Amino acid sequence: MAHYAFLDKNNIVTEVIPGRNEWEEVDGITDWEQAYSEVRGQVCKRTSYNGNIRYNYAGYGYTYDPIDDAFIAPMPVCGHEALLLNEVKRWECATCEAEAKQVRDSA
Repeated sequence: MAHYAFLDKNNIVTEVIPGRNEWEEVDGITDWEQAYSEVRGQVCKRTSYNGNIRYNYAGYGYTYDPIDDAFIAPMPVCGHEALLLNEVKRWECATCEAEAKQVRDSA
């Protein structure tokens, strides 16, 4: 079973639904992103639990980046300014990682 994310005009995910696999053909329909887009009147993009496409599984409030063809989680609030988006489109905070390492090393 495939999953599809609907996007608002700002490329923010508003809903994720289960849907047809891309290889399924029903009544001549084979492009399910396009078919779901037309039914809903919203852009629709396939998403994957295992991250095989578009880097991350889409969730409500995620942003779709059309340049990198990626779903990106909302920026976490950690209280530091050292947040960076890594090469797999996930947020990292060097300060939080250093604090966690310090706690692990002192235990």
